[in-house]
Amino acid sequence: MNVFDIIGPIMIGPSSSHTAGAVRLGRVAWKLLDERPVRAEVELTGSFAETYRGHGTDKALTAGIMGMDSDDERIRRSPDIARESGLEVSFTETAIHGAHPNTARITLYGESGGRVQVQGASVGGGNILITGVNGMSVSFTGQYNTILVLHQDKPGAIAAVTQFVAGSGLNIGNFRLSRSHRGGEALMTIEVDGAVPAGLMESLRAIAPVQQAILIRAL
Repeated sequence: MNVFDIIGPIMIGPSSSHTAGAVRLGRVAWKLLDERPVRAEVELTGSFAETYRGHGTDKALTAGIMGMDSDDERIRRSPDIARESGLEVSFTETAIHGAHPNTARITLYGESGGRVQVQGASVGGGNILITGVNGMSVSFTGQYNTILVLHQDKPGAIAAVTQFVAGSGLNIGNFRLSRSHRGGEALMTIEVDGAVPAGLMESLRAIAPVQQAILIRAL
């Protein structure tokens, strides 16, 4: 257990699960969209669905979707800021089977036509667990620098990417592969130790058959 687990994050209150964790869930979705969002559809389940207005979870998620951190003083005004910036945000209470009680499913649409869907949970103390990206099962916490590589499921793709990452001096702490079907779209989740060297992501994107490579820096 580290100090962060004990004292929690620096944040705008009232609850680490409903505020700090929610901001981080929104921020991951914002990062994965990789462009300015113009519409956000947020589905909430369990405790999130029951208490999100009273605990400010809606404000926290909206702030994260706009790229704010958990200690940003603007969180309380995030709905107004969203409207002023042309971002439309909607919240729906739903049942997500088997999900953690503090789960949100966030679908973002970007100004250039991009779309991403992220499902994740706020698991306490401001910590999160991302469990789905674009319908594919994933598992990462955001506590480590995480490289997400979207690619075609072809022979040699995993070896090409992991060998390149290792050759750049990074130690791979955790690796997971998710795919929609054999030979279709697949997603590598690579958690690494230490800082990611400048230029690595650009080089990864040049590896065939990589379609997209995104770095989620440790939260």
